[in-house]
Amino acid sequence: MFDLMPFHKGNEDVFERMLKTFNDMFNTNGLAPITGSTNSFRTDITEKDDAYYVEADLPGFSKEDITIDVNNNYLTIRAKRDQVEESKDEKGKMIRQERRYGEFVRQFYVDNIKEDEISATLDNGVLKINIPKKAKEAPSGKRIQIQ
Repeated sequence: MFDLMPFHKGNEDVFERMLKTFNDMFNTNGLAPITGSTNSFRTDITEKDDAYYVEADLPGFSKEDITIDVNNNYLTIRAKRDQVEESKDEKGKMIRQERRYGEFVRQFYVDNIKEDEISATLDNGVLKINIPKKAKEAPSGKRIQIQ
């Protein structure tokens, strides 16, 4: 008998609603990939008193595909994936390809670390990096006598 109708302000422009509906229809892609940076990967960074801990999600990469460098106080993680031929349908047409290929890079500023003691492991697509810190030095100071 009665239908629920959404509440609209009386001053809302009917043309604007039609235009928005039209644009939404063409801008929506049910097959679109999840939005995000195309040449990056997700990381978690934790700082403790003695070290920094980095965890990076790199599913599908082997340890041979990943390089970790420290240069001028920047830790750089690179993961490179080469494109592999995929099987296609009977007409040789790829229906949808979501897997990304190329080089994925993240860079972080790190200071006061022991570069020679950095270690990394890759387990189930998660790269874990342990970055030990140098011991904190007590702030140096000097009292100046007034003459």
